[in-house]
Amino acid sequence: GTSEPQGISEQDLQALEVRVEELIRACQHLKTENRSLRLREETLLEERAGLIEKNELARDRVEAMINRLKSLEASAQ
Repeated sequence: GTSEPQGISEQDLQALEVRVEELIRACQHLKTENRSLRLREETLLEERAGLIEKNELARDRVEAMINRLKSLEASAQ
């Protein structure tokens, strides 16, 4: 057949292949990074929930102690 003057050269094709490979690698890297960040976020949210629960329990215990002290105070008067 006749070779078109504006046809893509072998060199252009190879450069394009290399670029596509690079993009695929970058994409895979980002997917891996995204997965690990999601796991980390999950862990941090669980930790946060645990801390909030501990905090609430501690607050309840402190309130209970204060109420006991108040009732002792009231009965002493």
